[in-house]
Amino acid sequence: MSLRAHRNEDLHGNVPDTCPAVLLLIDVLNDLDFPDNAELLKAIPALTRNIASLKKRCRDLCIPVIYVNDNRDKWRSDITAVLHHCLSSKSLGREMVEQLIPDSNDYVVLKPKHSAFYATPLDTLISYLKSDTIIVAGLTTSACILLTAGEVYVRDLKLIVPSDCVTALHKEDHRIALDLMRANFKAETTPSQKLDLRKLIRRGR
Repeated sequence: MSLRAHRNEDLHGNVPDTCPAVLLLIDVLNDLDFPDNAELLKAIPALTRNIASLKKRCRDLCIPVIYVNDNRDKWRSDITAVLHHCLSSKSLGREMVEQLIPDSNDYVVLKPKHSAFYATPLDTLISYLKSDTIIVAGLTTSACILLTAGEVYVRDLKLIVPSDCVTALHKEDHRIALDLMRANFKAETTPSQKLDLRKLIRRGR
């Protein structure tokens, strides 16, 4: 039976709101310790500003925000441990993380692999939120964003990947990944400031 057809509408107090759209923030709680990361680091300040602005607009319209983040290789890790590491003085991602720390009403999902859906409760969460439009932002366009986008597409959900709210290690990787998502996953890649969020939630309702 499909999760969307399940009769139980109660997730035992864990999901108090529903919305036609959700914002997924992929791996934004990150120390940015990638090999060959010089080009990525240059893109991070603008990316951070764009994601923070998009998140604020979503929260103003009561669009749920779901952080989906690497659990740093150990299943016993938790979001507090991840934040502690990424906010340390040695973390290259410290300034980004400081601006994108989850709020108390955001959702947080830890993932073991690239896809936001693999071995996580994200599918169930989206089902109970009754969301059919998924806005994906974060890192990196050619890896975790691309694989998550494919998972959104196979679930017959509307996919939006704002081009200014994702980035990759290299500009060419970023461009190729966006082209793939547009061609193969029907992704809308409109820059975040041009997204009509009110229209998205009106369409769903």
